[in-house]
Amino acid sequence: MSDSQPRAIPTALVSAFRGAFGGKPSGVWSAPGRVNLIGEHTDYNHGLCLPLAIPRRAWVAAAPRADRRLRIVSRQVPGERTIALDGLLEGNRGGWAAYAVGVLWALEQAGHEVGGLDVVVDGRVPIGSGLSSSAALECAVAVAAVDLFGLDGYDGEEGRRALAQICVRAENDVAGAPTGGMDQSAALLARADEALLLDFDGAPADTAPVHVPFDLSAHGLALLVMNTRAEHSLDDGQYGNRREECRAAVAELGVPSLRAVQPGDLDRVLPRLASEVLRRRVRHVVSEIERVTQTVDALEREDFAALTGLFDASHASMRDDFEISCPELDTAVETARAFGALAARMTGGGFGGSAIAIVPASLVERVSQAVTTAFADHRFREPELFPVTADGPARRDR
Repeated sequence: MSDSQPRAIPTALVSAFRGAFGGKPSGVWSAPGRVNLIGEHTDYNHGLCLPLAIPRRAWVAAAPRADRRLRIVSRQVPGERTIALDGLLEGNRGGWAAYAVGVLWALEQAGHEVGGLDVVVDGRVPIGSGLSSSAALECAVAVAAVDLFGLDGYDGEEGRRALAQICVRAENDVAGAPTGGMDQSAALLARADEALLLDFDGAPADTAPVHVPFDLSAHGLALLVMNTRAEHSLDDGQYGNRREECRAAVAELGVPSLRAVQPGDLDRVLPRLASEVLRRRVRHVVSEIERVTQTVDALEREDFAALTGLFDASHASMRDDFEISCPELDTAVETARAFGALAARMTGGGFGGSAIAIVPASLVERVSQAVTTAFADHRFREPELFPVTADGPARRDR
């Protein structure tokens, strides 16, 4: 457990639960945020992506209720929310709390008997950072619900893949964020010191992840997260617009998905699209899927120098072809590279959030200071920078 996630959190959550609800929780569970090394907006295009879990986690203390209500309190957001499971899609879905109550709803839709919960959340994944605070909350609630309601079918890797799809449905149908499943899979399937190669071509329950070694410290390197504090939201319409553009391109091309288009086909395929915008979107997705394959190959060969060009090309593609970067992300990436980062790129859904850099361990402080200074020079909000290691999956902590 990293210094940013002190061992005192479960104990403090138990005390907070007593203060909020007057009783003792049945347990404490947590799920990690994630960094995506490469492969943005590829999951819903049946492509590949390469995320890893990070030590910053969402923690929940929970106990079952006798009725069908979720009562939830956050240590980061003032106030208590109470949401009824019945009529959820027709009524008030609860804002940020929708990510939690949606999991109960999705479990019920999958045929399970669930009831209400009292929940206290301590979310240590920065909100709006592009590090998947929402999926961390969903997955922490999901593993808690599985334990508390004694639900079968979610043990082992295959069961965790099924639980990830429960959380995806919660986010899509209740929270209203049209995400593709990478974040939930990372939170539930990750392993320490490994990245997770996910293939979304086919039924999720049939596609096992591939665990790729990712222990940078053994090679004198570190993974630096650069949270720009340029907040983004996956339910504000921009993410959904990109998904709709990809769907439109698939319809025009008459292919089952953009995964079916190979990099060597682009010169032949792109002229068939009537819109230059759609041509750029397709070029990004197809080339990004190929970059995931090349990155996995580089990591397996321990050829970290090869990541320089792959990350550079990925960021340029997201900036120019998919148009999901922003001045803060570009500044973070360019500054990190100028001051010694081996490789850098934005990560996550875009329109704000975080960038990442692979940096010689001896240069982490230098790169961090340079990015902070560059943000001050541009009069951006002060960024939050911290190194991370690849962490393990959602779990019970107490």
